[in-house]
Amino acid sequence: MSITVRFAPSPTGQIHIGNTRTALFNWLFARQNNGRFVLRFDDTDQERSRAEYADQIEQDLAWLGIKPDLVLRQSDRFALYEKAVEKLKEAGLLYPCYETSEELERRRKIRLSRRLPPVYGREALKLTDEERQALEAEGRKPHWRFLLPNFESDPFSPKRTEIHWDDVVRGPQTVDLASMSDPVLVREDGSFLYTLPSVVDDIDLGITHVIRGDDHVTNTGAQIALFRALGAEPPFFGHHNLLTTASGEGLSKRSGALSVRSLREDGVEPMAVASLAVLIGTSASVEACPTMEALAARFDPASSSKSAAKFDPAELQVLSRSLLQSMPFEDAASRLQALGISGEKAEPFWNAVRGNIERVSEAQDWWSIIQNGPQSAELSDEDQAFVRDAGKSLPAEPWDRETWRSWTNAVKDATGRKGKGLFHPLRMAITGRNSGPELADLLPLIGRERVLARCS
Repeated sequence: MSITVRFAPSPTGQIHIGNTRTALFNWLFARQNNGRFVLRFDDTDQERSRAEYADQIEQDLAWLGIKPDLVLRQSDRFALYEKAVEKLKEAGLLYPCYETSEELERRRKIRLSRRLPPVYGREALKLTDEERQALEAEGRKPHWRFLLPNFESDPFSPKRTEIHWDDVVRGPQTVDLASMSDPVLVREDGSFLYTLPSVVDDIDLGITHVIRGDDHVTNTGAQIALFRALGAEPPFFGHHNLLTTASGEGLSKRSGALSVRSLREDGVEPMAVASLAVLIGTSASVEACPTMEALAARFDPASSSKSAAKFDPAELQVLSRSLLQSMPFEDAASRLQALGISGEKAEPFWNAVRGNIERVSEAQDWWSIIQNGPQSAELSDEDQAFVRDAGKSLPAEPWDRETWRSWTNAVKDATGRKGKGLFHPLRMAITGRNSGPELADLLPLIGRERVLARCS
């Protein structure tokens, strides 16, 4: 069997790290099985869906290293859904209902008061043609429900009907169709709810595995029934645990909380986002994986816990910094060049500064310090005099990593200064910073002429 998975976001806002978790679970699953990854935009909600959000989602996925084999939009596929609606109507499995939301809520409360499950009682099935015509004459338009196969012959006498599946993430699962209402597939205005287009597309595209958040577990029973009603065998399902904020709140596209775009603009490394999104809330230790291949080697969907995982943005910074500290120059070169950092000094420069930055963009500040000197260096009169005297002991070029040691040893012998009193004024004069990369690495990059000018 050729594995085909899909990531199906609604383009109604920016995707956040929780959505990223679903995208990565599918992408890595496909990679592990030499399968295909489909990006499907569920944009049937015409009022809230925006083309710019779809474009942004594609850019965010590309930044993470996810490259779809196919991209499509549900708004281009309405003819398929209409055909499925007609098939279900002809089979007597899609029936019109006329209740308002207020009427449905009133019935729900009555059932609860009678200690009955608050499911739809299929009252619309009892309507005669004349009654339906009268309701439509009042201006009511029907919404359409899918008749669940949870009865033998009388739809008003549902019985326990178990749907079983071996969940890719959670293991054996069971849902009782008698415990749920017949789902609405088509609204009063003729627009489609999520379930119908999703199932029709999964059938048409040959989706073999549906991996998504565990908030969809209870939907799966009805969806499996719909697959079979449309003459198709359902795919395999997997439901991973959800991510929440550190305080336990859910993430939202529309709030922009922890959006991939904001993380990207903040300079967080993409593999830090991917590593945390995939490994948090699993039995695996959360470590920064340098490549998708390395992350795929550690990915095991079945290792996800059944409880929600709390996401702390501070962990992202730790992972991002870890990736930078070990990032080889070859991986950073093009990004450095975009910052104006190139030439024969670029590689030794990167090796010198990567352990002292949290964003690649911060390398630009250190490059400016090496090239142009610090903007300011706050030194006491005594320290300024000390630095001027130290400049007189600068060794001749060529310089290497031992130059710093040789110079400071000579200055120590000449002045008697040592420790912080020796090193801090020199660092401030040369870089304008209290801390940073090893001066043994920076000195050869700056050169004797520039160092001498900063000491004078």
